[in-house]
Amino acid sequence: MNLLKTPLIDSEFLQNLIPQKPPFIMVGKLLHYSEKKIISGFVVPPDNLFVFEKRFMAPGLIENMAQTVALHTGYKFYLAQQPAPTGYIGAIKKATVNALPFVGQELETTVEILHDMMGITMVSATVTCEGIVLASSEMKTALAN
Repeated sequence: MNLLKTPLIDSEFLQNLIPQKPPFIMVGKLLHYSEKKIISGFVVPPDNLFVFEKRFMAPGLIENMAQTVALHTGYKFYLAQQPAPTGYIGAIKKATVNALPFVGQELETTVEILHDMMGITMVSATVTCEGIVLASSEMKTALAN
């Protein structure tokens, strides 16, 4: 069940939910949120750190997936009226990049929470653009103490 009534697009609000700060922001919209799933949106800007020759490079896609996980955690804490925690990527497994998007294209990143226990979260993430799967991975993230 999606707990959002409408997508959240307030960039200042969203930036308060994740530990990353400009110019290192790789999420721009919160499209869907539930206990086990989140979908973020991100339009690739021309001045992004991971843009090279008008394409959003693989490290940017990986960071976009990781920040979507952070957005899930941050929004969960927001709903509980607690400050968003800082976390980090513990491991990346099975990362696959099929294609690189161009500047101006909108990414839709879906993260499914596989396990979440004691501050360690295992997820499956997929980035799509115009219905095409660009990248996917399994990640383990952890909350910093």
